[in-house]
Amino acid sequence: MSRLLRRYPMELILLAMFVGLALTAPGFFTTGNLMNVLRNVTMQGIIAFGMTMVIISGEIDLSVGSGVAFSGCLTAWVTGALTPSVGPAAAIAAGALLAMAILFGLGLLTGKLRQMFAMPSFITTLGLLAILSGAANLITGGFPITSFPGWFNFVGSGFLFGIPFPVYVFATVFCLVAFLTNYTTFGREIYAVGGNLEAARLSGIDVWRTKMLALGITGILTAIAGVIIAAQILSGSATAGRGWELDVIAAVIIGGTSLFGGKGRIRGTLVGVLFLGIIVNGMTLLNISEYWQLVVRGALIIGAVLLNHILDRRTA
Repeated sequence: MSRLLRRYPMELILLAMFVGLALTAPGFFTTGNLMNVLRNVTMQGIIAFGMTMVIISGEIDLSVGSGVAFSGCLTAWVTGALTPSVGPAAAIAAGALLAMAILFGLGLLTGKLRQMFAMPSFITTLGLLAILSGAANLITGGFPITSFPGWFNFVGSGFLFGIPFPVYVFATVFCLVAFLTNYTTFGREIYAVGGNLEAARLSGIDVWRTKMLALGITGILTAIAGVIIAAQILSGSATAGRGWELDVIAAVIIGGTSLFGGKGRIRGTLVGVLFLGIIVNGMTLLNISEYWQLVVRGALIIGAVLLNHILDRRTA
């Protein structure tokens, strides 16, 4: 048991929490509720998989919450502008692709500023958080844009074979990022760059290209999450995704990724995402005050990270 705890600490805690809530929280262990949990964690989870690569590479992105709002608002605005000319499906696709291209470019810009001026990604993306939030409000004028057709709601809230459609996107992104980090040269470079930048450079790795791509890919995943939530609420809202950057980073760190870079697993981030989603859902079903929910969530996050740190020191 001690060996299992050292190797799979968060997985065992997640299992224990799941069993405990199944026994105590009314309605927790039902198909409808479990599907609801999965749907609720998909958007943040999609971003968290990209954020894992960013943090492993030794960087961080604080702009993802505002990026979600911006991509949803931009897609809604483009849809409203182009639908009379090309139809709603093509207009939505154009808006989504434009949002992905812009956020990918901003990710590359963050990495380039890091390379050329040694500007910490923490500062750059903190600035982008404000810029993207302001841009989302400028696009919408402070009011949600409701230009999407009714059928688009399927992307955010529909079911396919009894499973919410966003879960398929979530699972696809997980598999792609897991393959990328575990079985490609780029994945190995991410770990090398985050573990020892100078050693990676001397071994011939283009360290800044690696960091830029990790940030750019996370931008694309952020845009995808923004489009999904826009489909869920059938509008582009400047308040969508507010504060998500903290939950996304928390999920990554809970999953065992080191904030200092060089260490982490996409599988661990999946556990972290489910951990946070189940906590919120279980406390809501137990009718725990929203204020106490924040206290308990914070305490559990600190405890989970502390446990990972203690186990890492023992196995070092």
